[in-house]
Amino acid sequence: MRLRAEWVLAYRDGDHVLLHDGEVVVEGDRIVSAGPATGAPATDLGTALLMPGLIDLDALADIDHAIYDSFGASELDWSQHHFRYGRFDVLSRQDKAFVRRYAFTQLLLHGVTTAMPIAAETHSRWAETFDETVDMAAAARELGLRTYLGPSYRSGVNVVLDDGTPAVLWDEAEGEAGFADAVRFARWAREQADPLLRPVFLPCRIETVTEEILKATAAAAAELNVPVRLHCLQGLGERAKLGESPLAVLRRTGLLGERLLIPHGIYVDSHSRVATGRDDVAALAAAGVSIVHCPLTSARYGSALESFGRYRAAGVNLTLGTDSFPPDLVRGMDYGVNMAKVVDHRLDAASPADYVRAATLNAARALGREDLGRIAPGAQADLVAFPLDDICDGVLDDPVRTLLYNRNARHPRLTMVAGHTVVRDGELTGFDVASARTRAAEILRRLKEGYPTRDRRRRPVTEIFPPEFPVVATP
Repeated sequence: MRLRAEWVLAYRDGDHVLLHDGEVVVEGDRIVSAGPATGAPATDLGTALLMPGLIDLDALADIDHAIYDSFGASELDWSQHHFRYGRFDVLSRQDKAFVRRYAFTQLLLHGVTTAMPIAAETHSRWAETFDETVDMAAAARELGLRTYLGPSYRSGVNVVLDDGTPAVLWDEAEGEAGFADAVRFARWAREQADPLLRPVFLPCRIETVTEEILKATAAAAAELNVPVRLHCLQGLGERAKLGESPLAVLRRTGLLGERLLIPHGIYVDSHSRVATGRDDVAALAAAGVSIVHCPLTSARYGSALESFGRYRAAGVNLTLGTDSFPPDLVRGMDYGVNMAKVVDHRLDAASPADYVRAATLNAARALGREDLGRIAPGAQADLVAFPLDDICDGVLDDPVRTLLYNRNARHPRLTMVAGHTVVRDGELTGFDVASARTRAAEILRRLKEGYPTRDRRRRPVTEIFPPEFPVVATP
């Protein structure tokens, strides 16, 4: 197959280069060549940027993540009463399977070809099970999405006590069972010999997993050569609950190393709101840790890296994640570039090229995959073509800047995974949009209606999730 586009982001001599009027040849699941357009018949993508498929290392896997808990102090952590007596059957296994499939379609429709999913922890009895993760693998396989999967697990839950104090309540047996499921799934995933499926260990948050389970995770990851993603350095509360720097826990448990991916990674010791005088950024770089930067989510929760340029200069491998709806890494890159300018008070604090590298080359490095994140002979044919010919895109200047500044990732002209076209002209083959929207809306309604029983103050839905303006009934 030959693909032609006005612009191709190819790979030469260790970095991306732009080809004007370029052509990419694909055979099977691999890229054969990338260069100037020839006269041979080709699929013409027109005025578009054909680039490596985006790699999302904190990828949306639900329908409600960070869309109704980031506009105010909604206190959506479980109450102490809910931890002990609450109902956890809001969603059936079939509902959860639908939610994951719905989220995966959103990823593909936003140009993501490789995903390491993240789902909200608030709707399950504990975290994720082996069977639920097998369902996720089936959905990804059906849709043609490349995934790094594993059930999330935790030993405790963030709750709000009756007096309003945040705390962690523990059930260590649940943590042990969850970790056992994670090891079982990692071995099962290897047995599938599915080129689009690889295992990953996903302990939930550093403050909700015992050190024993974290040590066991490090040992299992080394034995099976599997990456670990652990949310930490993401909030000030985790330090208070740990009683020390998260980095000390990472060192003590053996997790601090090249297999570790840390989403957010904001509140290091040198952050202005921590300011211990130590420099965790240098320590992270020395250990080979990858940070999964989620600019859109950070902005919604009022936080930011300090700073993208400082982490990069220190040698930290910066990658990207969405971690919220929409799963739009292009929009996230634009947020990131502009947030970096605000933090560093410089227009050149971070460039669009830096963020494109984070979503492609750097992410592939974090996974140990030189065959992803680049358009080069021998690489996986994971590609996305973003159109740049809409009148609302404005005048086409540099194609990368135009993509980030003037548009978003929605409705790519082409999304290809391992040589298979899964999205064409913004449409996903076999996806019933109308029925999916109807079912997703119904599930969201049920999720929201379940919140009063977990809320410490037992507020009604209308008070927990107030409208921005009063809703007036019409006759």
